[in-house]
Amino acid sequence: MSRTDTESGSATTVTTQVPARLDRLPWSAWHTRILIGLGAVWILDGLEVTVVGNVAGRLSEEGSGLDITAAQVTGPAAALYVAGACVGALVFAWLTDRYGRKRLFMVTLAVYLAGTAMTALATEAWMFFFFRFVTGLGIGGEYAAINSAIDELMPARYRGRVDLGVNGTFWLGAAGGALLSVVMLNTAFFPIDVGWRLTFALGVVLGFVILLVRRHVPESPRWLCMHGRADEAAALVDDAEKQIVEHAEHRTGKRLELPEPKGELTIDASKSRSLAAIGRTLVRDYPKRSVLGLALFIGQAFLYNAITFGYGSILETFYDVPSDRTGYYFAVIAVGNLMGPLLLGPLFDSVGRRVMITSTYVGSGLALFVTAWLFGQGHLNATTLTACWCVVLFIASTGASSAYLTVSEIFPMEARASAIALFYAVGTAAGGIAGPLVFSDLTKKGDVSDTVLAFCIGASLMTIAGIIAGFLAVRAERRSLEDIAPPLQSVSPGTSSGGDNPGTSPGDVSPGTSPGDAATPR
Repeated sequence: MSRTDTESGSATTVTTQVPARLDRLPWSAWHTRILIGLGAVWILDGLEVTVVGNVAGRLSEEGSGLDITAAQVTGPAAALYVAGACVGALVFAWLTDRYGRKRLFMVTLAVYLAGTAMTALATEAWMFFFFRFVTGLGIGGEYAAINSAIDELMPARYRGRVDLGVNGTFWLGAAGGALLSVVMLNTAFFPIDVGWRLTFALGVVLGFVILLVRRHVPESPRWLCMHGRADEAAALVDDAEKQIVEHAEHRTGKRLELPEPKGELTIDASKSRSLAAIGRTLVRDYPKRSVLGLALFIGQAFLYNAITFGYGSILETFYDVPSDRTGYYFAVIAVGNLMGPLLLGPLFDSVGRRVMITSTYVGSGLALFVTAWLFGQGHLNATTLTACWCVVLFIASTGASSAYLTVSEIFPMEARASAIALFYAVGTAAGGIAGPLVFSDLTKKGDVSDTVLAFCIGASLMTIAGIIAGFLAVRAERRSLEDIAPPLQSVSPGTSSGGDNPGTSPGDVSPGTSPGDAATPR
């Protein structure tokens, strides 16, 4: 399926059908195993973030083993975690594009495990801050390595729902973390200085299990092709096809005939993959897509921080909910977040990216505006406010997950992990570092108008991002990644690798339009 292009006279140039072969595969146990090995880490991320929010009150109590305030946990410590994630995303993304998906998603998980384990052992506030930063480094690296690997391994027609579902599992971990904190913070079961440590330790145990499963996840065949290792890539796809055919025959008694792959891709592995080349690609060739990525990440970061970083304080301050009971409320919110991507995700592959991204962003922003008004008028109690948050986040979590999907599929292969990292870092730094500092200050005062302002800030930015998506979102549904954005190393940049919905080649681009923006909806 791969061959050296003898006409080019270069051993680094190959013509391959690997992308087309991957895209035409039926869903199988092979794909499911990859999802479990890669996607399960978002459960840990959700567990981490939720646990920190829930234990903030307990850590500030006398006898917790740390001299720290609740505001320091939800403010500086949360900001350092996000800062670590931004740094980790940028550093590990470059390494991921350079050295491969498989190597780096093992390293990033190991960094996460080390940071979490040391957080559980922290005895001083500065230690807690530092190890939260280290944990963030690992999680940030995971975002770039995992999203790029998943998109490159999944068939084109399933990519939207799979990516959204995987990112949505963050909230499965969040729900588990919320319920876990209820038990761990109960001093009838564990001493005040032990329960919170065991909560972090459980994350380490789960991480080790994922590490063992992840050892069997293959390298991205697409990445191998771009690095002159097309024969290895073809061998990996051969093995996947063999497993899929044998499993289908064992299950049905009939031999599965795979459809012929449509199209091929010619790649010159000697072409530049430098950071400068990647930077030029994002700024010069894909300016509209870059604006889209930034808008989506900034919008979702601010909306989520407007709610999640202060939800415990809001319940405690305005509705007198005890700190060891806020976990129940957050578990309900987390379920709403989880169900959004799972139920709405398939629509991204059928109705399409532009309609669904715009609808989820604008819809969640408007729903939060309504919630802010009801809260400001005093029409809500702890239960009804939580119900409103559920509605907002059911829609918003789908939109937030689509931000990762969008950035991971609309840029060339060589820039994929770096693009995810860049937009995650910039958007998250704007909303995830500034957000906790701003929102924790607004919600801790107990002033209704300040909390309403926090809600409105998040709602405004989410709505604006949705409007931008309405104009700039790319029709990427059911299309091969190479069709959406030809690799920088492709000999014929417009060559389609056989996606279900052929894209625009450079020859179709009108004067004055960059190739990167040609695939924007017409």
